[in-house]
Amino acid sequence: MSFFKKFTNKFTAPEANLQLNLSKFSVGLGENLDGTLIISSKEDFEATEVRCEIQCVEQAKVIKQVYDAELKRSLPREVQDSAVLFAAKPVLSGPTRLGGGETRNFSLSINIPAGGRPTYQSIDRRVTWTVKGVVAVDGRPDATSRTAEIQVTPPTAQPVIREKEIIREVVMIPCKYCEALMDQTLTACPNCGAKRTA
Repeated sequence: MSFFKKFTNKFTAPEANLQLNLSKFSVGLGENLDGTLIISSKEDFEATEVRCEIQCVEQAKVIKQVYDAELKRSLPREVQDSAVLFAAKPVLSGPTRLGGGETRNFSLSINIPAGGRPTYQSIDRRVTWTVKGVVAVDGRPDATSRTAEIQVTPPTAQPVIREKEIIREVVMIPCKYCEALMDQTLTACPNCGAKRTA
């Protein structure tokens, strides 16, 4: 390999086409996201690993104190703030050599945590889930697929199984004194307080 080729390789990713094929683009919390990462290489290179990168990012408009140089004081301003709520890099393959003209498929199954946040969008808040395929190479930029946005839904409700209800028959009898109906298991009338005679 020429010196010029070695030098340019430090700044360019390997010539490879990565295509991420997902079985579905909508998945519930606690379920698995399944698919295949297809890598078509146009050059020979050594990959340190093949992986996926998945993350959940929340963006929100918040009021923050921002210093104003002209007024020489902090003023409340509405700014866009973001936070990574979940991130994972599941490895699909360890070190491997990819040859020019070679195409390989790597199956993936990524668990979406049950305690995560579902996809959400409102006027001032947004939660998005993204996933992409990556071929990592030492000393060079990584080759990546296009980033796919997926919809993560709340977990599906499990059917509620009610225990068997015991239904018993209650026999009512009239009170001897006030003739109000009362449960036959009572010893005194709840209406007049008289003791039951029979």
